[in-house]
Order: sequence, then structure tokens, then C-alpha cells
Amino acid sequence: MRLAIDAMGGDHAPKEIVLGAMDAVSQIDNLHITLIGDENKIRAYVTDEKNIDIIHTEEVITSEDEPVRAVKRKKNASLVLMAQEVKENRADACISAGNTGALMSAGLFVVGRIPGIDRPALSPTLPTIDGKGFLLLDVGANVDAKADHLVQYAIMGSIYTEKVRAVSNPTVGLLNVGTEDGKGNDLTKKAFAQMKNAPINFIGNVEARDLLNGAADVVVTDGFSGNIALKTIEGTAMTMFSMLKDTFMSSMKTKIAAGMVKKDLKELKNKLDYSEYGGAGLFGLAAPVIKAHGSSNRRAVYSAIKQACHMVEYNVTETIKNTIELNKEEKE
Repeated sequence: MRLAIDAMGGDHAPKEIVLGAMDAVSQIDNLHITLIGDENKIRAYVTDEKNIDIIHTEEVITSEDEPVRAVKRKKNASLVLMAQEVKENRADACISAGNTGALMSAGLFVVGRIPGIDRPALSPTLPTIDGKGFLLLDVGANVDAKADHLVQYAIMGSIYTEKVRAVSNPTVGLLNVGTEDGKGNDLTKKAFAQMKNAPINFIGNVEARDLLNGAADVVVTDGFSGNIALKTIEGTAMTMFSMLKDTFMSSMKTKIAAGMVKKDLKELKNKLDYSEYGGAGLFGLAAPVIKAHGSSNRRAVYSAIKQACHMVEYNVTETIKNTIELNKEEKE
């Protein structure tokens, strides 16, 4: 299996990207990784070149760049060359922790879409109380969506959850303002009706307050609402841990208490750690494309690599393609 990785994307590139890649090739059989970026900077952290290649480029797409323009103008940027490796079939999948918009643009313009998929979806796995986690899509690839798009998201998310996350017959819920049938706006009402006839285990509407309780294995929404939900969850988690820290450090009594529950708090924090879940899959493209978290450390990069490997190994892209085609034929 061959992966292409943008070594210059992310807050801690290239160090953490390279370290994560070396961890992966040492632990995953038959894995070959091509790192794209400034060769001198990359080699500073490469201690073993087995199954690792480097494509040199000094051009980089930054977080300040306008995504579409950058992809079109910076032809030799590490992120664009990474996508090109997939397009030319020299890599089975690709990963970047860089500019999200640019990665989505490169995915669309360079890698290309699966036939029958109108719009791709950005899909992270988020934690739940029981530790299983759930897939949320879309979280920002498309802020506007039609009912047909949400149905496609549901099918893609269900396939990924079953194939990669090994959840048998995963439940699919539609994010809404209430759980009752008939709730919501025009978009959710139309999507609800179509999802009942889609090849998924649709359980109906779910509310945002129930997401972390494991309301469904896959939760579907438009990119606007999904991005707000994602940022709210991330912000709430960070705020709660900050408040807990302030409380435990407020007096000698609470400091002693903190020492007693330190291990339990660490386990709780690990449950909410993004690095355990890999990256956000950009579903609907002709090959697996993974957006790793911008602040990814080596463990998060390694998790994203495992995620990409599983998507390739279990033929997620081909299964999505076949299911979408079959669903289209049945509707006709």
C-alpha cells in the first residue's frame, strides 16, 4: 500500500508528520509512504529511510492562502503534488494537516469525485461517553446542501463506519431541532423522507444534545450546521477542562483532590483526544483523502495513516461508488 503525505501541512510540520510516518511504516506491514515537501527539513527528522520516499518542493500553501486560487496557481505546492500522486496512481490515498479549503479544492480538481456523488463531505469521528465514537458529516465541505446530498452523505458515512470502524449495521441519524417525525426546515423534512428509503439503517432525527451520548453511529447534516456543531463540541470540551483545572488549582484542598483523581482525569481527557480518531475523511472522492487536525502530533498522524490504510484495504471508495449506482438505479 502506498500513501502520499503533505509533510509541510500543519502547525508542527514537518517534524510531527515525519515522526508519525516513520512510526507507521515500522508498525504497518507493506506500507510505503511518500513525503512531499522541503527535503532538507524533512531529512532532519528521518532516522530510517526504509519504505519512505521524499519528493522535494519548497512551495507551500499556507493557512492564509485563498484555497481555490492557491491550488490553481501553486502547482508545485506540497499539498498539490500530494494529490497529483494519487491522481497518477502512484499513491492509493493521501493525507494533509494543512489548509482545509485547499485540500478540498485539490481533492475536487486533482483527485476528482466518485461518479454519482454531487458533493463530497468532510467527516470527522467524534467521541461518545461509551467510547465508541460517532461519525459526523458534513462539517464544512459544503455550507449549502440539498436533500439528495444529505442522502449521499448518509450512504457514504454508513459504508465507512461499517468497513473501517467495524460497526455492524450502523445506525444513521439526521441532525434536527427535535426527534419527532416532521420536525425541522424544508431541507431536513425532504431528507428525512428520502433517507427512509435509502440503503441505510436510518433511525430518524437526533438532537445535538444527544450526540455525545451515542444517539447514532452516523449523524448527517449540512456543512453549515455541522461545522457549528463541531466547533461547539470542541470549544465546550476545551472550556470544561480549563474550568476544571482552575477549580483544582484554587486551593491546597483542591490541589490534594486533583492529585487523587489525576489518573481518572487523564483517562477522561484521552476519551476526548482527537489524535485517537485519526483525521476527517473527505468522502465522495475517487480515492481516500484524509484531513488531519492542524495541530496533529505524531500520534495523530499515525492514527490518520491507519485510517487511510483501512479505507484502502476495505475498498471504501469502490463500495460507495457501487452503492450510489445501485441506489440511483432503484430510484429510477
